[in-house]
Amino acid sequence: MSTVDRVAKEVMEQYGVEIEYKVGTMIELPRAALTSDEIAKYAEFFSFGTNDLTQTTFGFSRDDVAKFLNLYIEKGILPYDPFQSLDIVGVGELVRIGTERGKKVRPDLEVGICGEHGGVSCSPYRVPVARLAAAKAVVEEESKSDIH
Repeated sequence: MSTVDRVAKEVMEQYGVEIEYKVGTMIELPRAALTSDEIAKYAEFFSFGTNDLTQTTFGFSRDDVAKFLNLYIEKGILPYDPFQSLDIVGVGELVRIGTERGKKVRPDLEVGICGEHGGVSCSPYRVPVARLAAAKAVVEEESKSDIH
């Protein structure tokens, strides 16, 4: 019995509840994607953390990249912001490899993604900008409804 299962059993017995759960992990580093066959021996699901995978695959910090990313796009070094649109060739390939290798070991492995590519997420340094953008969207939406 794994440590997680042992502790879960103890807690459920202590509180007199029964909860179904799965044990899984975030795959956030290229090495984790490449060794996912080993990880799948213990994990019932993977959630690929696309923000961290993008940072480590490109060698960028999401918090510092704003200083030069537009120049990279302008000069054609990158076709788009890889934090806004998933890099299929690099990060996408790591997700594919990780999924395939994981499913070879555990065919019923559940796989998902999280991060800006899979939902709403941002680093702490981007929170003020995100809040401002959300407020602006609300004001614009309200002004549209006032017109009609």
